[in-house]
Amino acid sequence: MTEFREEPIYRQLARIGRTLASPVRLRLLDVLDQRERTVEQLSEAADIPLKNTSAQLQQLRAAHLVTSRRDGTRIYYRLADERVSRFLGELQDFAAERLADLREAVSEHLGEVAVLEAVTAEELAGRLTDPDIVIVDVRSAADHALGHVPGAVSVPLAELRDRLDELPGDVEIVAYCGGPYCVVSPEAVRLLRDHGFRARPLDGGLARWRRTGNRLQTGSPLSGP
Repeated sequence: MTEFREEPIYRQLARIGRTLASPVRLRLLDVLDQRERTVEQLSEAADIPLKNTSAQLQQLRAAHLVTSRRDGTRIYYRLADERVSRFLGELQDFAAERLADLREAVSEHLGEVAVLEAVTAEELAGRLTDPDIVIVDVRSAADHALGHVPGAVSVPLAELRDRLDELPGDVEIVAYCGGPYCVVSPEAVRLLRDHGFRARPLDGGLARWRRTGNRLQTGSPLSGP
């Protein structure tokens, strides 16, 4: 039997596999998929110690999955390009199809989301001009300003309960947050439904919206429907 010799082709392919074989690095990629951040911002958003965040970023850079830019004394990190985002989405979908444990973990994290009847990105794209729908971005106002679903109004989850009277009661509300594992939009939809609104979350959040080729609108946060 011929002894297997590691070939350069597979050694290079394995670099991506080794880089992704870390829950911490996958978490960092998921957070960076929402927007670029400094190491400090990324550490806080991902809830990972600063020193560890910096070390993991270097490995992600070595595999060309993230890149950076300097603004004065600050260094901002972001995904290398949109292909990384699409690859993450395909990985997440593939893993969900194959791993019952992942589906269970997502259910425990988000709660029972099937009953919330999520709107797909494709469906929402076809309803952007529908007067019977209001799109609500429940992320922070700063995140909204950097890029949002066209026409979406900014109502961060922390403000939602106090701003319910700003929302029309005779339309369907679609709420979204950052990505497929974000708990914010399911929480928002449950709150809205508890107060008599017809509400559904956007499946996969803003990440899925972008990954399916839909454009983003930028600018100052819209404050009302």
